[in-house]
Amino acid sequence: MLMASARAVKPTEPEVLAAARRGDEQAFGRLVDPYRSELHAHAYRMLGSIYDADDALQETLLRAWRGVSRFEGRSALRSWLYTIATNVCLTQIARRPKRVLPIDYGPAADPHDTPGTPLVETVWLEPYPDEMLGLQDGYAAPEARYEQRESVELAFIAALQHLAANQRAVLILREVLGFSAKETAAMLQTTEASVNSALQRARAAVEERVPEQSQQQTLRLLADDDLSELVERYVDAWERNDVQAFAEMLTEDATFTMPPLATWYQNREGIRIWATHSPMSGAWRWRAVYTRANGQPALGFYAWDEDAQAYLPFALNVLTFSGAQISDVTAFIARSIKATEAAAYARFPEQPADPRRLTGTFERFGLPYRLT
Repeated sequence: MLMASARAVKPTEPEVLAAARRGDEQAFGRLVDPYRSELHAHAYRMLGSIYDADDALQETLLRAWRGVSRFEGRSALRSWLYTIATNVCLTQIARRPKRVLPIDYGPAADPHDTPGTPLVETVWLEPYPDEMLGLQDGYAAPEARYEQRESVELAFIAALQHLAANQRAVLILREVLGFSAKETAAMLQTTEASVNSALQRARAAVEERVPEQSQQQTLRLLADDDLSELVERYVDAWERNDVQAFAEMLTEDATFTMPPLATWYQNREGIRIWATHSPMSGAWRWRAVYTRANGQPALGFYAWDEDAQAYLPFALNVLTFSGAQISDVTAFIARSIKATEAAAYARFPEQPADPRRLTGTFERFGLPYRLT
């Protein structure tokens, strides 16, 4: 009884909120910590960049701290935080160009051509480590239309970036997070009619750009053992530089993109030709480590470095499946783009690592910095 009476009683949310409003930083932390991961994922959906999402989350929490003394609890804490986060993201969107994948930037390259030079501008989507950041299975709310993992798939994130900022916000708040039209209108300081109109336009635009079947649906139809076997075959083909085995795993209309290179290659035969005289020519030796990105299977690819006598990070390959074949490979390259001559990128594995890209494509995914 003595121990029970001495045991601390956990404060209720209203008590924690009251303490936070009095300037208690620890209380504020307890208040917002449960929402950090989902707010970060929300910012990523809005912005298409994990680094931009970092900045948006930091600004959101700063604004929340500054405004918590005025928060009276008339709306739910979650709604209040999402209102702040959404407006932070809308401000960021107004200041910079949208992020895209190479297939949205320009036409496919001739498979006989070398890649050319990368784009220095920050225009590319970035991968998202859903496992590390605690993204859960299922829906964020009963009213949501998209599962949480569906809502970070590369095709969905890429489609979102083509929407006007207000349409993007409405679609995410309504269809991903499950807020009502009334709640969304209050968060965006507009009318329910405007929200419903924007949602209708956004939904139609996104459906034009995403496959009928999401990656989550596709992967559920593949048994775990079958998926593991497919990924192992993919890795084995690359480690042996077996171009034919690699090409046979691709759909007829497959794509292979490599941001920050704007160059990309299309269809099984075109990718086979490019791979034969470039990454799988035998000039480089490859190893790969399995992970997950954007709710999809992914592989950290490593190229042998003679000076280091180790395999060093080269690219994070995010795989998109269509049935039991691979329809798209998005290889987020982690090497430097400081070289100005195109010839350097014909031998991209020999360029040094770029610290920022290395963090975004390997460290955040818990992948090692070298393999021996």
